[in-house]
Amino acid sequence: MSLLTQHTGNYYEKRTKNKKLNLVVCYLIALFGFHSGAYAQMSAFSDGPVIKGFGKTAPVPSHTVSENDVFKVAFDVASAANTGEVNRKFDSLARFINMHTATGVKKENLQLALVVHGKAPFDLLNNTAYQKKFETTNANVPLLNALLQNNVRVILCGQSAAAHGINSSELVEGVEVQLSAMTAHALLQQDGYTANPF
Repeated sequence: MSLLTQHTGNYYEKRTKNKKLNLVVCYLIALFGFHSGAYAQMSAFSDGPVIKGFGKTAPVPSHTVSENDVFKVAFDVASAANTGEVNRKFDSLARFINMHTATGVKKENLQLALVVHGKAPFDLLNNTAYQKKFETTNANVPLLNALLQNNVRVILCGQSAAAHGINSSELVEGVEVQLSAMTAHALLQQDGYTANPF
């Protein structure tokens, strides 16, 4: 091998290594930049003023909600949380309460209902029943208790309960059982509730 060939080979090898190193550095900068930016954005979110530990929201100075507005909203949940985790859809009701009371809406003007069916009924189990089935505590229990204490109706689809073999004695105290989720939504709509689309 000539000196020229050897020199050229070394040059391209170093150049390739430098390119790879530059790509790794750029990736790390982008990664940490994204995380720090995301952290800065999420730091604007906080829980309360009504439900602590759940339902984090951010203030929106330009909001147009009046303190006298009345909200009657039904939330539909069919997907279960991962075992031992809080159901994010349940947390949406805490967010709704915290978000609106933080802007001055009277708490008594918030009438919410949580209709649970599909695979989500297991998230309504009390700790004894949940522990028996999943060998861990139900992270949703404190949230459900907080929602129930703030006049949220938590309604379980009786058809889903029957399909999963769930008895009413296994549920968090205060959870209602309706004939079906369809029945619950129909009755809530007749009572003036709108369906939350999220």
